[in-house]
Amino acid sequence: MTITLIPLISIVFGIIGSNLSGYILKKYTLGIIGNTIAGVFGSVFLIKSFGRLGFDPKAIVQSGNVHIGLLILNLFVSFIGGAIAVVLIHKLKKNINH
Repeated sequence: MTITLIPLISIVFGIIGSNLSGYILKKYTLGIIGNTIAGVFGSVFLIKSFGRLGFDPKAIVQSGNVHIGLLILNLFVSFIGGAIAVVLIHKLKKNINH
């Protein structure tokens, strides 16, 4: 697994998290396209913010092997980032319309 592939998989997990949260929390959904865009930006933002704590792609493959624990943490943070982004963007959209 290369350093380039990990962020792409991470973004996919962010998209899954945003669409799943939009499906479960129907009140906050932005539609499939809106949820997908929110998932991309939410996962990238959270990984860039917290990835410096030691679970960025470079740290995951640092030894030449994939560190599974760090990879799972990275994917989980991306998933949560996508889910949080849907809720925050919905609230921002609601405040702008008022």
